[in-house]
Amino acid sequence: MAKNSVEINASSNPSTDTSIGFETMRQKKRKSQLTWYVFLLPSFLGILLFMVYPIVESFRLSFFQSNGTIENFIGLANFKLVLTSATFWNSVWNTFFIGIFQILITIPLGFIFASLINSTPRGQNFFKVVYFLPNVTSIVAAAMIFQFVLHPEMGIVNFALEAVGLPSPGWFSDPSTSKWGVIFLAVWHWIGFVIIICLANLQAISPEMYEAAKIDGASGIQQWFFITIPNMAGTFAFLLITGWIGALQRFNEVYVLGGPNGSPARSIQTMGAFIYERGFTGFEFGVASAATYIMFIIILIFTFINLKVSKMKL
Repeated sequence: MAKNSVEINASSNPSTDTSIGFETMRQKKRKSQLTWYVFLLPSFLGILLFMVYPIVESFRLSFFQSNGTIENFIGLANFKLVLTSATFWNSVWNTFFIGIFQILITIPLGFIFASLINSTPRGQNFFKVVYFLPNVTSIVAAAMIFQFVLHPEMGIVNFALEAVGLPSPGWFSDPSTSKWGVIFLAVWHWIGFVIIICLANLQAISPEMYEAAKIDGASGIQQWFFITIPNMAGTFAFLLITGWIGALQRFNEVYVLGGPNGSPARSIQTMGAFIYERGFTGFEFGVASAATYIMFIIILIFTFINLKVSKMKL
């Protein structure tokens, strides 16, 4: 009888029921987490296969002389070859020249357009769509269109220049003007993104600041210089960093316009095109891998400089 009462008391003990309940909840939580891990597994495997593995393999190949089948360890010889190559430094110069003027033109011009759109009471959505359309256009398709737009004989730009008595340059056939053709294409393609980002920040500035400035007698231009521009510092820093990263990785448009060697006369060959030419045209995968890591270091240095100049913390 006493034994039965102990068993009844044990079975009716609240602490025992609570521990069983907690254990059931833990099992359900583990099962739920396992389900999410199963769903994440394909993405995780994709990252390992298409991102982590190429990075590691490229680093390994940079120390080998490799044509894809035969490999020979040569240490730092690939890095020395790239750093002493006049063709590589020419591609660095082309990359920086195009990137600098793209940024210098696009960010100020995009900010001005965004300010004008923001001051327009009606039709803002229409202007957003119109200016952003080039950004969603494939850069390959845009480059092919610009080949016709800037054609030296049949292009609409040269036709307009001749109509007003100005000389018509051979945009993509003359080494002295080919870089500017790429710059115009880059500005046209990127300016919509700059406008949208600037417009979003402009609309986030508190109207009370402008109302206070009006009470103090500040003109529209003064408000623009002393309220709008200072409040856009973070946006300008973001656009500067993303613009530099994109500019230093430029490949698609110059490949369409001038091939892997950046014709005419390698005048538009960028670092990305140099890497492609050595790797997939010359089958020098070790040299291409070394150039890739040199480009990565250059991008890292300029990103760090941009962050410091913009007074942003890493």
